[in-house]
Amino acid sequence: MSYSIAVLPGDGIGPETISATLGVLDATASAFGFAYEIERFAFGGNAIDSDGDPFPASTRAGVRAADAVLKGAIGGPKWDDGAVRPEMGLLALRAHLDVFCNVRPVRRWTTRTSSPLKPELAEGIDMVILRELTGGLYFGTKELDADHGLDTCAYTRAEVERIARRGFELARTRRGLLCSVDKQNVLSSSKLWRRVVLELASEYPDVELSHQLVDSMAMKLVEQPAAYDVIVTENMFGDILSDLAASIGGGIGLAPSSSVSGSGPGLYEAIHGSAPDIAGSGRANPTATILSAAMMLRDLGESTAADAVERTIIRLLETGPVTPDLGGDATTESFGAAVAAAVPNAADEVVAR
Repeated sequence: MSYSIAVLPGDGIGPETISATLGVLDATASAFGFAYEIERFAFGGNAIDSDGDPFPASTRAGVRAADAVLKGAIGGPKWDDGAVRPEMGLLALRAHLDVFCNVRPVRRWTTRTSSPLKPELAEGIDMVILRELTGGLYFGTKELDADHGLDTCAYTRAEVERIARRGFELARTRRGLLCSVDKQNVLSSSKLWRRVVLELASEYPDVELSHQLVDSMAMKLVEQPAAYDVIVTENMFGDILSDLAASIGGGIGLAPSSSVSGSGPGLYEAIHGSAPDIAGSGRANPTATILSAAMMLRDLGESTAADAVERTIIRLLETGPVTPDLGGDATTESFGAAVAAAVPNAADEVVAR
């Protein structure tokens, strides 16, 4: 098989982590016998500089035509005070591809990370947060003047149903536990959310459904994170809770994500920012971007290749050279090269299973 991948290198450390990841993809393609072609497009702050638009027309056409989109982090202080900001492009990209389901796996990828939780609480963390990505406050009506600010949060039945079904279906493939998070005691949009989720539950008698209010959920993630399997929630709640969950799992530097729709290309990116303070220093950890690429491979149908990349990452994070954020002295480039060199060995292992 051959795949077309649109690459958005991004800003800050984005181009560095993307470069390391493409080296891993090259090695993985050779080991597993698939091919891919990439085309790079301007996006984010660099696109504002070159085109005056964080999501220019050429990039819109390019991502739509691809089989998948691999994106680096965007933004930075250079564009913070501008009338046009990089984040505007990100919201437009999500809407353009209709990638309504943001998938954020949270695991203890390595014991080298320092979870802020006690070891007995952090042990066994393995959950997936599904965040509705194209509705809610971020896409509602907005008003702003000197004395007044307004953002509206609106959801339709269809929007809630399609993300909730993803949650039920995913839970079926894991431990069979689905927790739906809302704020139905206050918000009308959440009242609709819970009603729709409850109605769907009868179609999935094999899945154990629970509900949590978002403030209570933040507490539960700290007190008993290993109890959760699949969590489904709306856009803003998911934005906040998934970063909290990544932190208790060991940090956002190891946290990958995918954003997918019912059809069309998915979007794959690390959840961390562009870290302009270390851009160009070789200190950035590319793990989250590499793991996001593994999620991309799995969605493209290359599950065995994805398993090999993940096994390689887990092994190297425990025993190999690691980047400074994990206490080592490996550079972004050298860590990526170590993963690429080890993938063929992992390929033999996963094929032999």
